[in-house]
Amino acid sequence: MSFLFEPFSLNSITFRNRLVMSPMCQYTAQDGFANNWHLVHYGSRAVGGAALIIQEATAISPEGRISPGDLGIYKVEHIQKLSEIVEFIKQQGTIAGIQLAHAGRKAGCNLAWKGGKQLSTEEGGWTRYAPSSIAFQPDEELPVEMTVSDIQKVISDFCIAAERAKKAGYQVIEIHAAHGYLLHEFLSPLSNHRTDSYGGSFENRVRLLLEVATAMRKVLNDGELLFVRISATDWAEGGWDVNEAIDLCKQLKMIGADLIDCSSGGLIPTARIPLGPGYQVDFADRIRIEANVPTGAVGLITNAAQAEAILMEGKADLVILGRVLLRDPYFPMNAAGKLEHDIDWPLQYSRAKQ
Repeated sequence: MSFLFEPFSLNSITFRNRLVMSPMCQYTAQDGFANNWHLVHYGSRAVGGAALIIQEATAISPEGRISPGDLGIYKVEHIQKLSEIVEFIKQQGTIAGIQLAHAGRKAGCNLAWKGGKQLSTEEGGWTRYAPSSIAFQPDEELPVEMTVSDIQKVISDFCIAAERAKKAGYQVIEIHAAHGYLLHEFLSPLSNHRTDSYGGSFENRVRLLLEVATAMRKVLNDGELLFVRISATDWAEGGWDVNEAIDLCKQLKMIGADLIDCSSGGLIPTARIPLGPGYQVDFADRIRIEANVPTGAVGLITNAAQAEAILMEGKADLVILGRVLLRDPYFPMNAAGKLEHDIDWPLQYSRAKQ
């Protein structure tokens, strides 16, 4: 039997295999509202056999959007279309997840295919918030340094977003604390120069994420899973590193995080990242062993044999796929064939199986 197609259980939820769709922004929403692009996009990956789909970064507040095209869950009205998407995903035997996010100093940018540059207020941008008044790019406007009141609002916004996600039917809620967005900005000494209880020492820099995770865990039921996506390293001298990430994950596990989604980078534009096949898998391996918590491996995992090997070698519990699923929505079905493992296809497609 293929490791990739073994069921995997976390608490009361069982995934039909170990293949997960990574959250990837589509920049196709208006005022946070999902539309039929999202329904077809996520629905086709569920039809294709992914065990879990984690919906793209979904903003907890209007100012938390990366771009004007980001999905949001900051209005009750957002729930209706999201519920429709979730229902279709579930009908295919796939678990529906959502990534809740605040972009911090990287908010208010143009759409990716329009260059992704920061938008001025006149161009449709908005005020950006960060732990310290340090811009992501030297030529960008300085973000507003958050007050303690601002920080408490972010915690509240995450919890309200989690309540709405539950109403929409998502069974996995992922906190986005990676890629240089707000919660990662608090973690790293390169972006967090605060002198209060949210800055300076490791204990202070991880405080906000731990408070968000604690508050959200109380919102979720036993049958709902809490994932946390982290950047395991900034890939920069003096920045956040894997040893700190392991210590953080030990605390996240104690709070009740069910799985750590192990990514890296994104905090500074000058980071030297050694891109290559599976370049982040070792982070998932170390965190799984040293923090004793389930992990997902992500990062240039592009073929069935590579994904199978990660699981066979015990380096992660789930394989989280990104761009390969943009290229091939039916990657799981095709991977099963390459690994000579028989899986059920949708009845509508069964005549094409042989």
